Amino acid sequence: MTNKMKKTVLILTGLVMACNSSQKTVNADAKENIVKMVDPSVYAESITEAELKDHLYIYASDEFEGRETGEPGQKKAIAYLKAAYEKLNIPAAQENGEYFQKVGLEVAKMPTGTLTVNGSSYTLGEDFASFNDSGISTEKIVYAGYGIEDGEYSDYTNIDVTGKLVLVKDGEPKNEDGTYVLTGTTEASKWSADSMNRIQFVMDKGAKGVLLYAPTLYPRILAYYNRSKNSSSGRMSVKGLKKSTFNAVISEKLAEAILPNIEKDNTPKELSIKATTDIIGNADAVDSENVVAFIKGSEKPDEYLVISSHLDHIGVSDDGQINNGADDDGSGSVALLEIAEAFKKAADAGNDPKRSVVFLHVTGEEKGLLGSLYYTDVDPIFPLSKTVANLNIDMIGRIDPNREGERNYIYLIGSDKLSTELHELSEAVNTKYANIELDYTYNDENDPNRFYYRSDHYNFAKNNIPIIFYFNGTHADYHKPGDTPDKINYDLLENRTRLVFHTAWEVANRDKRITVDKATE
Repeated sequence: MTNKMKKTVLILTGLVMACNSSQKTVNADAKENIVKMVDPSVYAESITEAELKDHLYIYASDEFEGRETGEPGQKKAIAYLKAAYEKLNIPAAQENGEYFQKVGLEVAKMPTGTLTVNGSSYTLGEDFASFNDSGISTEKIVYAGYGIEDGEYSDYTNIDVTGKLVLVKDGEPKNEDGTYVLTGTTEASKWSADSMNRIQFVMDKGAKGVLLYAPTLYPRILAYYNRSKNSSSGRMSVKGLKKSTFNAVISEKLAEAILPNIEKDNTPKELSIKATTDIIGNADAVDSENVVAFIKGSEKPDEYLVISSHLDHIGVSDDGQINNGADDDGSGSVALLEIAEAFKKAADAGNDPKRSVVFLHVTGEEKGLLGSLYYTDVDPIFPLSKTVANLNIDMIGRIDPNREGERNYIYLIGSDKLSTELHELSEAVNTKYANIELDYTYNDENDPNRFYYRSDHYNFAKNNIPIIFYFNGTHADYHKPGDTPDKINYDLLENRTRLVFHTAWEVANRDKRITVDKATE
């Protein structure tokens, strides 16, 4: 699970939500719609604690050096995955017989350039901080006040930000008595917890660029930009996949030039202001790969179910400690191998899945969902129009220490976002085969963690492909050297992996493909 969405927003490249707490009611007929054919339980039994543990103690060992994208440890990881599929006799997905899908990445140096407002030029690194190349031009800037939409309160009632450059400020509205409008108390809401989250919120509403006026935050962001400008490191992205969006934190001087008295003006409006950006940067190429295997469907081979996990982690810390990433996402990586083995055992027994099943291990998740972005937006091995669903596994081996309740649980995110049918199928499969507590806490539309946007399923969901994201929550070892194989709950990892397999089995073998009834715009 990447922290990139928070980090990226902090460095303004953008991207991380998601559904209702507790268990949802299953449609009364859903249980009857479970595929009536061979019982897949015999194949699910091949998914065992012992095999998961054997895989993970290797995959998340020091030998793999934290599996950072483009580094030697990542090469060892993809070699391990390839060898595992060859041993299982599961073929590569690409027609050329290669398991490795080359993913063109690059590390961008800090950009340089200017933002021009009504003929006056403002310099990157002095008057504003931004971390992405940009060349946009507009005749108008939309001021969205605080950029908040929460319950009955909305700054978007009388404005349209779609395709616009949008100015917002941090903070949140207050009543005359000094209490906060959103909470009705002297305590601020979640919107004040991380002022950068509103950038992504505005982008999700369709803006092509966001200017954030955050005077308390601005000095830190500006200092980070200038330190990074003189550093050899930079932001990684998919090579050649240019973004037309622009995000920046701006100085008080620039904010006042766009909207005088912005501190007191809370009224959203459209401003007749011409603005252009001329921001460029250089980049160094990074060599990386996805690993993709598949089992061809017997009846509907040209329809595809993609099961995914990310193969990378964050590598070695500055102090030399290895971040093994046993849970993030070693747990998902080895779970995917075990699911593939279960499908292969079924196929060897003459019970091939009706639809083709694709086992997709993506690189660069920790850098911003880059491997899955490459697969969906640059080079989908199989047509997205024929991809019926994506089941994404990212951190399923541990327990959320802040969660109350039974330990045999899993957070589900996104199952109902695009397809009511997939959600009901998921619930019915769990009731019949797994009996795990399905927790929808992080599927809540108002959840500030925005997990729906923070793992690889999102690149499928944005293409109207129904998804389920399986997640155990974060813990004290998240993105730290303490995320080691000995801390994995292997009994839970087995249960959760079997649940994903049973759900995949149903999706792959039902007569009709999953229906999308809540397509994104």
